[in-house]
Amino acid sequence: MKRLTILLLALTSLVSAAEPLTLKLWPEGAPGKMLSHSKFTEDFIRTRAGKSTITDISDPTITVYRPEKPNGTSVIVAPGGAYIFLSAVHEGTQVCEWLNTISVTGILLNYRTPTRDEAAPHEKPVQDAAKAIALVREHAKEWQLDPNRVGLLGFSAGGNLLAHIACDRSSKTNLPNFGMMIYGGGFVDAKDPTKLKPDFTLPSDAPPMFLACAHDDGQNPTAATVLYLEYKKQNIPAELHLFTKGGHGFGMRDNKQPINAWPQRCADWMGAMGWLPK
Repeated sequence: MKRLTILLLALTSLVSAAEPLTLKLWPEGAPGKMLSHSKFTEDFIRTRAGKSTITDISDPTITVYRPEKPNGTSVIVAPGGAYIFLSAVHEGTQVCEWLNTISVTGILLNYRTPTRDEAAPHEKPVQDAAKAIALVREHAKEWQLDPNRVGLLGFSAGGNLLAHIACDRSSKTNLPNFGMMIYGGGFVDAKDPTKLKPDFTLPSDAPPMFLACAHDDGQNPTAATVLYLEYKKQNIPAELHLFTKGGHGFGMRDNKQPINAWPQRCADWMGAMGWLPK
C-alpha cells in the first residue's frame, strides 16, 4: 500500500508539471518570402552564433510553459539576436521558467529569422508576434488564461519587435495588454538619439511598458529613456530602470552585476499593475 501511494504521488507530480506545448503559428505556411543570407549575415552567424542560438526559422512557433498553478497571466517571450538568430536559452526558455515561478504562463516565441537583410527587419517578426498574441487569446480558456492579461517581453531585437508592435503601428489589432522591454533599441533618430525616429510613433493606446537597461549598453539606455519620456508625455503607465553596470545580452545570466535584479523589479511592476493576482 505504501509503495502504491508513493507511485500515485509521483504520477500526480508528473501530471501537474505539464510538458511544454509547441504550436505552429502558420500551419498553412508563413506569409511572405525569406531572403537568402547575405555575406554579413553568414559572417554574423559564423562568428556570433553559439550552442544555445537558433536561426533559419521559416516556420515560426510558440512553446507554452505552464506553471503548476497558473494565475491567468501569460507573457510571450521574444529573444534577441539582431534579427539574425535567437538567443533561445538565457533570453528564452530560462525566462519562461522564471515566469512559471511567479505563476505566469511563459510562451516562447520562435519568430522568423534571419530578416536582418530585409528593408524592414522587424516586419516578419512583428507579424509572428501578432499571430502569437491572437493564438494565445484563442486558447485562453483551454490554457486557463485571461485574454486581457497577455504580455510581451522582448530582449534586444525582441525589444525592438515589441516597440514596433506596441507603438509604431497603423492598427491596434492583436496588441499585447502590457510590454516588458529589456535592452531594446533601434527606434531613435541616428542623427539625434534624444528623439524617436521621424517615422516612429507612440499612439495614445500604447500598452503599459516596463523598461530595463544597463548604463553601459551603448545607445540602448538613451532609447529606453526617450521612449519612457514619450510615455510620460501621454500619461501612459510606464516604469524605467537604468542600472549602473550590466552591458548587453545578459538575459537571465547571473553575471554579478546590478542589472541582474531586473526580474524582481519586473515582477514587482507586474504585481503593482495587477497582473499577478493571488
